[in-house]
Amino acid sequence: MSESATTPLKPRPQFYNIDSASLISYRWPLASLASGMHRVSGAIMFFLMPFIIWMFDTSITSEISFDKFKSLFNAGLWGVPGWMFKWVVLGLIWASLHHFMAGIRHLWMDTHHHQITKDFGRQTAAVVLVLTFGLTLILGAKLFGLY
Repeated sequence: MSESATTPLKPRPQFYNIDSASLISYRWPLASLASGMHRVSGAIMFFLMPFIIWMFDTSITSEISFDKFKSLFNAGLWGVPGWMFKWVVLGLIWASLHHFMAGIRHLWMDTHHHQITKDFGRQTAAVVLVLTFGLTLILGAKLFGLY
């Protein structure tokens, strides 16, 4: 009898579903975080599509409607203060940037699947997250009048 037949096997790791108590302490891998945020950004853009269409229509209809559009961010509209509209638009900026960049990442990984490694997925997810948040900060500073 060989030695490998007599040695006990090492128990395989067991993976359980994440319960609500451990959800707070669970550390999401970067690739799953970027993928999940890609879905969230798509949902944000989908549900805010009427607002996007309204903003586009108001901004290009006439000079008067463009002035109304600009005053939206200063004075507000319908009892909603202007700063709140700025935060919604900042969320849309983030959603657009993230959805575009993560979509490019997903397309690249779909077409070059034979070259993809776990490390490559982590690195590209980190690049997408850093670029998205960096560009959102820059455009948010412009939106809020910091430069």
